[in-house]
Formats: sequence, structure tokens, C-alpha cells
Amino acid sequence: MIDTSHFHPMIVHFPVALLAVGFLTDFISLFFSKKEPCLSKLGFYLMILGTLGAVAGYLTGEYFTQEMAGAAGELKENHELFAKITMYVMIAASALRIFAVISKKDKGILKWVVFVMYAIGTASVAYTGFLGGSLVYNFMIS
Repeated sequence: MIDTSHFHPMIVHFPVALLAVGFLTDFISLFFSKKEPCLSKLGFYLMILGTLGAVAGYLTGEYFTQEMAGAAGELKENHELFAKITMYVMIAASALRIFAVISKKDKGILKWVVFVMYAIGTASVAYTGFLGGSLVYNFMIS
């Protein structure tokens, strides 16, 4: 029998890594290597994969983790709130970026709007991971 409580911990590391590295490659592409299209494409693909990972992480957390009470329950609620923020911001940023790439409008102001949203999503996923780590280490939640 498969223990479904392990699904969430197995999945959540992907969006953290993919979004952080993707944001870093976009940052380098925008500010240091403007003539290298490879970094921008890498940031784009990592953004899409990280967004899919964020959705999977949210869903596994919602359906495969235990209920908690007290201080752990409050921490879990904050963790869930920032997971939702990450997911929705990254879905919107990814949709805008896909639109910009398809319509060839990825060189103007839309590029900067997506970049700011990507930064917000990356900060949010980092804080979500911090809260999740606090649950694991402070309350021995697995």
C-alpha cells in the first residue's frame, strides 16, 4: 500500500527549485546578458515547469496532508495562504508570458510586468517553503 502522506513532501521541492533558478536566469538575461536568448528561453521553460509544480504542490498539500490544531494549525494556514498566492501569481505570470511570447510582444512593458510577477511568485514560494520547513522541524510534521 502506498502512503499518500509522502506525496506532498516529494512534490514541493520542484517548484521551489524551478522557480528560483528560472527567476535567476531571467534576472541574468534581463540585466547582464541581453543578447543571449538562451537564458530567457530557459527562464521561460523553468517558469512554466515551476508553475505546474506549484499547482501540483498545492493540490497534494490540500488533499494528502493531515489536519492540524493549535500553533501548528495556524502555521499550516499561513503556509496554505502563501501556497495559494504563489500558485495564482505564477499561473497569471505564466499565462501572460505565454501570451507575450506567442504574440511576439515579449520585448515591451509586458516583459517587465511578468518579471515583477515572477519576482513576487519566487519570493512567495520561498516564504511558503520556509513555513513548511517550520512545520516539519518545529512540530515534527512529516
